[in-house]
Amino acid sequence: MPERKLLPPEEISAIVDGFDPIDFDEMEMMAKLPPNQRWLVGHRKTEAIRADLRNKLMKDFPELPMPEINMMVLRSLTDVRMGKSYTEPAYYEYLK
Repeated sequence: MPERKLLPPEEISAIVDGFDPIDFDEMEMMAKLPPNQRWLVGHRKTEAIRADLRNKLMKDFPELPMPEINMMVLRSLTDVRMGKSYTEPAYYEYLK
């Protein structure tokens, strides 16, 4: 495996220049929510990511049934890889 080249601080600054890591409007909105509803914000974002990935996989693999698509979504969003020491996309075996 080739060695990774470390970026100097100037190049890193050029890459991230203009990124605003904190969305102050969202932070203010969340602060106004009652504590029992704050967790819904992250939950809805996670569900939107799952839905987007599921729609993409359904478009890429129309021949697969929904349970198989759901397993691909679960596989791609799960950190645990049983028996593997590396990560791969959920549809890796279909690319061969």
